[in-house]
Amino acid sequence: MRIASILDANTHVANDPLIKVASNFHAPRVAEMASRLHAAASEVTSNTVSASVFTAPALNLATPVARPKSQEGAKVAVAGRFWLWVSSQWLAWLLAVASIGAVILIWHLATRYKLDFYVRFNNIPGPAEVWGKVLEVNRSPKFITNIGISVRRILLGFFVATALGVGLGLLIGRYRWVRLSSMPALEVFRPIPAIAWVPMSIMLWPSNEVSIVFITFLGAFFPILLNTIHGVEAVDPVLLRAARSLGARERTLLFEVIMPAALPHIFTGLAVGMGVAWVSLIAAEMISGQFGIGYFTWEAYSLISYSEIALGMITIGILGLLCSGVIRCTARLAMPWIERSPGGAQP
Repeated sequence: MRIASILDANTHVANDPLIKVASNFHAPRVAEMASRLHAAASEVTSNTVSASVFTAPALNLATPVARPKSQEGAKVAVAGRFWLWVSSQWLAWLLAVASIGAVILIWHLATRYKLDFYVRFNNIPGPAEVWGKVLEVNRSPKFITNIGISVRRILLGFFVATALGVGLGLLIGRYRWVRLSSMPALEVFRPIPAIAWVPMSIMLWPSNEVSIVFITFLGAFFPILLNTIHGVEAVDPVLLRAARSLGARERTLLFEVIMPAALPHIFTGLAVGMGVAWVSLIAAEMISGQFGIGYFTWEAYSLISYSEIALGMITIGILGLLCSGVIRCTARLAMPWIERSPGGAQP
């Protein structure tokens, strides 16, 4: 209040009570301090007034900003990313071709010279014979039909295993009561090999086709489930506390924090589950199938057609490689931050 009275008496310095009291009691130091306080208050007042009358230059919001055309910019960006990806992957492709070429060369030399050093290549067909068999089987749609049936079975079983494995893994890893009520029963079934389910699945399901898909599902389910559980349990608690402090609800926390953080583990489970699913599928087709690439390979063994056996094995390997490649590409699209982070690796 005292300062307000000083501000109001801006033009009446001599009438200020402090100065009068100081003059009456002959205290020059006190009078000097009061004069300085009054001068400081006057300076603050003048600065406030000058700031209030200061007019900032108006921003010209109507000035157009130069932007590239959307379509041309998008095309340039896509082409730039593509060439950047090609330039970064050419060495990997070169090494992949070299490794596959080395395997084919060793195979050719071993079968040509009939190597017999405990591992016998006397009856193994060479690459040229297998290539001739490829040209032969492609003259009829039977071989392509078997491939299509196997791909359909693997996709059905794998997609069901992915949906159930990821969903149940999120619940088990997040909620303790779900883990306590479900994990004991799952741990009883987990050690049972998928191929051991063949007789039981034939009795359980109404058709042979459904039983083979069920065996494929079992092969992929447990790797996906366990990796998802591990990914949820490995989420940084700091992320959860930060999301809660920002008002995130449980549903938002589960699908926008926990699941993205667990994606690296989930895709590792998908890659492992795809490999086990192919093993289970081929074994089931060999035992109880009437179509499929596994049945084709076993039928070739029964007819002592070594070239078709090798062709079936190579076809299974190529299909598995393509499926794993699709999973890796999906992982790159779903987790773009992995490549940008230092030391980031894909499943």
